Amino acid sequence: MRQGQLVGRDEESSRLAALLGDAASPVLVLWGEAGLGKTALLDGLAAAVAGFRVLHGAGAEAAGFRVLRGAGAAAAGFRVLRGAGAEAERDLAYAGLHQLISPLLPDSAGLDPAHRAAIDAAFTGTTGAAPQVMTLGIAVLDLLTLVSAATPLLLVVDDGQWLDAPSAQVLAFTARRLAGTAVRMAIAVRAEVSSPFDGAGLPELVLDPLSERASAVLLDSQRAGLSPYRRKLILRTAAGNPLALIELPRSKLLDSGAMALSRRLEQVYGGRLRELPEQERGELLRAALDGAGAGAARRVGAVRYRMRDVGRAVEAGLLAPDPDSGEPVFRHPLVRSAVVQAATPDERRAAHADLAELHRDSQERRAVHLAAAAVDPDEDVAAALEAAAVSATRRGGAAIAVTWLTRAAELSRRSADRSRRLADAAFLAGQAGLLDMAQGLVEDATVDGPAEVITAGFVALYRDGDVAANHRRISALLESGVGDARLTERALSLLLAISQFDADPARWARTDALFDRFGDGVGPSTAIARDAWGDLVRRGHGVPERIAEALAGPGALAPWDAMRLMVSAFYVGVLGDHRPLLRRMVDREVESGAVTSVMTLLQMVMLDQIGTGAWAEAEQTGRRGLALTTEHGYGLFAQAFRAYLGLLAAYRGDQARARELQAAVDTWGRPRGVGFLTEYAEAIGAAAALSEGEYETAYAYAAGITAPGGFTRYSQQATRTLLDLVEAATHTGRHDAARAHAEAARDAGLPALSPRLALLTAGALAITAPQEEAGVLFAAAVAHPAGAAFPFELARIRLAYGAWLRRAREPALARQALAEALGAFDRLGAATWAERARTELRAAGRPIRADRDAVATLTPHERQIAELAAGGLSNREIGARLFLSPRTVGAHLYKIFPKLGITSRASLRDALRTDTT
Repeated sequence: MRQGQLVGRDEESSRLAALLGDAASPVLVLWGEAGLGKTALLDGLAAAVAGFRVLHGAGAEAAGFRVLRGAGAAAAGFRVLRGAGAEAERDLAYAGLHQLISPLLPDSAGLDPAHRAAIDAAFTGTTGAAPQVMTLGIAVLDLLTLVSAATPLLLVVDDGQWLDAPSAQVLAFTARRLAGTAVRMAIAVRAEVSSPFDGAGLPELVLDPLSERASAVLLDSQRAGLSPYRRKLILRTAAGNPLALIELPRSKLLDSGAMALSRRLEQVYGGRLRELPEQERGELLRAALDGAGAGAARRVGAVRYRMRDVGRAVEAGLLAPDPDSGEPVFRHPLVRSAVVQAATPDERRAAHADLAELHRDSQERRAVHLAAAAVDPDEDVAAALEAAAVSATRRGGAAIAVTWLTRAAELSRRSADRSRRLADAAFLAGQAGLLDMAQGLVEDATVDGPAEVITAGFVALYRDGDVAANHRRISALLESGVGDARLTERALSLLLAISQFDADPARWARTDALFDRFGDGVGPSTAIARDAWGDLVRRGHGVPERIAEALAGPGALAPWDAMRLMVSAFYVGVLGDHRPLLRRMVDREVESGAVTSVMTLLQMVMLDQIGTGAWAEAEQTGRRGLALTTEHGYGLFAQAFRAYLGLLAAYRGDQARARELQAAVDTWGRPRGVGFLTEYAEAIGAAAALSEGEYETAYAYAAGITAPGGFTRYSQQATRTLLDLVEAATHTGRHDAARAHAEAARDAGLPALSPRLALLTAGALAITAPQEEAGVLFAAAVAHPAGAAFPFELARIRLAYGAWLRRAREPALARQALAEALGAFDRLGAATWAERARTELRAAGRPIRADRDAVATLTPHERQIAELAAGGLSNREIGARLFLSPRTVGAHLYKIFPKLGITSRASLRDALRTDTT
């Protein structure tokens, strides 16, 4: 690519040129402070690929562009699409995306109809449900790929820091997926302003100030006739900023004060503005507040303000002709901000009023300008903003809708309207994971109406784990009558979530009574969740079929409805049937910023990964979810992720981590009465004890969740820990209790509730069966069709089967079953369970050679402690013999286990017997 030369920017220009030929890395974010030449570099790139012989324009001059005449661009043939962010349009959903994409719509004849519908919904809000970022991003990617098949595309985005959030999310989503296409994207963002592209994972080119030599060359090229003193002062003040090097020589406002350079430049432009006629200043102000400044290609097909009679502003260097259209545009974004800063409040309000009339046919733009022009409460303006918020939500701009609803509340004349609008804003804020904002909006509402109670309950539950008092408030609200179907559904959904985490039978019974009272008024997904999340044993039959029917329905589900169905699918053990949909939902909600749904869906992904044996992935998902919930202040969800991570650690045999997380979950959940968490803490304890062979402890934990022979109502862990309780009871000699529990599972119909419970019940019945029946039951259990979907549970049943075969003097069959169990445990990373399988294999006659070298690494003191522990002594007993504290003994064992390649004291005896062959 041959192009004009920017002073001191050869390396940056080459990097941008390389972008065009790099299909593997087709995106570049140009990052730097205001005035460093980002716009000029983008102009140069766009001009070169379009085949311009001469690069020109105000942006080039502002960056110290030295014009070179050439033969055109080697990269000519790209179609250039340009867009730019503007502060005035940050609250207009998809305004930035519309700049770039709308010129391509005439060429979209071959676009998938669903993708065209998603684009139409984003731009007009008139087609289908609100588009999610993933859906819209894929649609935009499809459109770009389709059009670029005929002509390569270059998307150039300036001032990316001012793009509206939905546009930035879609562009970032799309940019990460452009590799291998004929599409290139260059985005410029200002370093001193927080950008939606910060942390987006896109390649960056950081623009540094010019060197001293390049600065001097650029300043001298201005031919300003500077004295040596003034030249030196400008060089020092500009500090390598090209825009300052061009503008400061023309300014009378120059001193050596410590003012920020961008602010100093705004003052320079402000001084020139004051010299303009009032009429011309008004033209510039209206254009600035309308987001003007990126050329005629912006807002294709939309009304925009066009400046007239602004020749003095052009002469003053505030405006410059657009290279494409010849229309005047702001010479630099700092000019636009200076215009707004220099105007009085009355002038700004008058300009907004003019723009509201200009955009009378655009619901959202008109409402925004009306609100900016309003001083006193005005119900007409408030209603317009509320309608605009509904439109923005429909188009996927819920976060923007929160801002508009809040402003609508400020402009409301009646307190009831103000309260209602604040409550709706709070609800949307809560769904977006903005709990602080939601809480603040609720506190600002002066009328304690149903909407405020519901939003306050939402925040109290997910931030603080308030279940008991929260349940009383929401129940009382529903019993007194909400009077609005939409709010009633919200209240019932919240009550359901509270009851799930509360896990208190008495309060659940009150919840059930309220659901029965409202009957047909309860939405399908909420009704399904009521049966799956609550008294599963008695109400869960038929739920899997109802979930499949709801998901296959013709209408689009709201994110929270789909999320409830995924949770229900997990509880009845059929989440695997809907795994592709679950993953698509997570990708969609992550990109769209619907944080509350994301947190719940990530929990489902993690639990599915644990169930299917993808434990390494489950660990990553858990850490991701914990970081997300902590960042957004969702204390309850953060503890839920800790609970799942703790259970995973217990399965893996990482006892220290399991007990650390168990303590954290129990300490947070028990004082608050969050039964969901305390039951998980008990389940972690049972799993950790089982993995170490501490069966008495395991029984104490498991029996604390549900008594043998029955299943505590409204307890999800009561059925999920079926095998834990049966195994612990069997190993502690409580055979009658174990058998009673297995038979209770069968008689309660657990096998018909879910595939997982069917597998657990089959295993429990085999483990507790009389000798003459056990063989047939074990064979049926290990052959159960659900076993493939739940490898950890199947491996545990195989281990029990192998141990039974060994005792029944069937060593060959025992070794086969145990080898299969060992292989599964090793693949899963269930270290302590693998050790138990190896021990059983040795007992069944499989030869295993001990590692003499490993034993030799022990110090004499460690060898003594290891032998005492292998002999069955506890840490306290070992400490008494060796005059050590139990804690010190534990610390030594913690070092001994990895030296011997084991993970529990149950394996010490075999590890120390180096004469074994």
